[in-house]
Amino acid sequence: MKSANPYLFIDGCQEAVAFYQEALGGDIRNVQLADGVEMFKGHEGKYLHAELHLGDSIIHFSDVFGQVEKGDHVSITLECESEDEIRRVYDMLKSGGHAALELQKTFWDALHANVTDKYGVKWLLNYQMPES
Repeated sequence: MKSANPYLFIDGCQEAVAFYQEALGGDIRNVQLADGVEMFKGHEGKYLHAELHLGDSIIHFSDVFGQVEKGDHVSITLECESEDEIRRVYDMLKSGGHAALELQKTFWDALHANVTDKYGVKWLLNYQMPES
């Protein structure tokens, strides 16, 4: 496993990221806007993804797209080291739980899944595919 970090889903994400940077320090990196992504049409200006790097740690952020229940604003993102690892972790976490997004290749060239385990913990699994 490469890393495990929090992922925060917040309405007004751009403002929130700036607030946390001011409060905690660090560097804002990898900001990806919804602009130009067909499946997010109508959400222009919202953040699909942003990162606040604090030393060796990263807090991931996204705007909220759709309904989010109270308590569902935090997930744990796991960056896996191999396709075998992400498939094993996905199968284990999905057992007794469910996948909100099945394991699949994404437009950012990764294998990705969103899983809620049997304890109600939400996981974002990601494996960045090597460039071919």
